[in-house]
Amino acid sequence: MTVEEGTARPAEEGARGRFERIYQTLRMRICLLDYAPGSRLREEDLAEEFRVSRTPVRRVLVKLEAEGLLRSVHGVGTIVTDIEVDALAQVYELRVELAELVGKLSPTPVDAALIARFREIRARCDEMVHEGDPRTFSRINMEFFHLFNALTTNAPLREISERLYYQTARIWLKTASRLKNFEELIHTEFTTFQREVTDITEAVEHGDLAAAAHVRRAHIAMSFSRIRKASKAGGGADER
Repeated sequence: MTVEEGTARPAEEGARGRFERIYQTLRMRICLLDYAPGSRLREEDLAEEFRVSRTPVRRVLVKLEAEGLLRSVHGVGTIVTDIEVDALAQVYELRVELAELVGKLSPTPVDAALIARFREIRARCDEMVHEGDPRTFSRINMEFFHLFNALTTNAPLREISERLYYQTARIWLKTASRLKNFEELIHTEFTTFQREVTDITEAVEHGDLAAAAHVRRAHIAMSFSRIRKASKAGGGADER
């Protein structure tokens, strides 16, 4: 089941499964701007949609608030936070450093199954460039983040990296939607991401996770440079 299918409730899900299903679905909606900044999320509406009590919904909203994606406003309710480039500078600085650690700390053994997953997402990138759909790009970008993050078995590193990634994951769609040269931006950013995935896949195929991490580190740094340039001059941006 994909996160977009969050309302499909498995017969034997359990409390933990319900929590994860709702959490991943809401996080995805926020990052795809289905819930725009400033949108209000109501516990009762979400509980009805997911066919659960308000308790697991409340727990999910609390977690998303702790991660900076939501905020509670007295007298109003739970609101989707906004994102601004300047506020992300230190987050990106830390993400750059953490990306390199993925190739150093507790590396995951590279086997045929792992290589196949990288090759599969690389093939989807080729289709993505041809189709030119921004939401497809964002979804694949998120999936690739999780795949790259799986190159380390260091649980604290993975947890921190994931939290920081999702703090920045909306910036590309938000920026792109405001640009006049939207079509040109799409092609540039898609091909840049395609190149990143290709280079990292090749490094993984050779079992060189340090090289894969160096590629990722460089692309995250360049991404933020493009975001800053876009915010000042109306150019492109990238969400990685």
